[in-house]
Amino acid sequence: MYTTILALHSWVRWLVLLAGVAATLAAVLDKSAAPDGRADRFGLFFMMAADIQMLLGLLLYLVLSPFTAEAFKNFGLAMQDPKLRFWAVEHITTMFVAVILVHVGRVLARKAKTPAAARMRRIAFFGFATLLMLAGTPWPGMPNGRPLFRL
Repeated sequence: MYTTILALHSWVRWLVLLAGVAATLAAVLDKSAAPDGRADRFGLFFMMAADIQMLLGLLLYLVLSPFTAEAFKNFGLAMQDPKLRFWAVEHITTMFVAVILVHVGRVLARKAKTPAAARMRRIAFFGFATLLMLAGTPWPGMPNGRPLFRL
């Protein structure tokens, strides 16, 4: 089950990153910032994709991952191991903050008093969330790197 969920988590990351870029670009290009416009729909899709990815990640983190299971045995010792610390703290914290930013950005944009304010909130929150996701992803070649595509 671990390998299946891990592969799914790996593939869904591309959907989330693509949705993040698309939502940010839609906010940049859509000057109207209508509450039911293109930017809002892309933002909704980004939020849903990020939520699915977070649920898969939490399943790995809390139930299936041998890395976090090892880290939970002795958390103090795990903090001294950069590889375990990345999976036990850094990756999940970065991604969790990114998902929160997507949600907050969407809500604040929908509650904005002007279309310009809604647009700027979407650009800022969706853009920063996407950058955080890119930064927290274990890219190949990094110390905790993973393959681009798992089969």
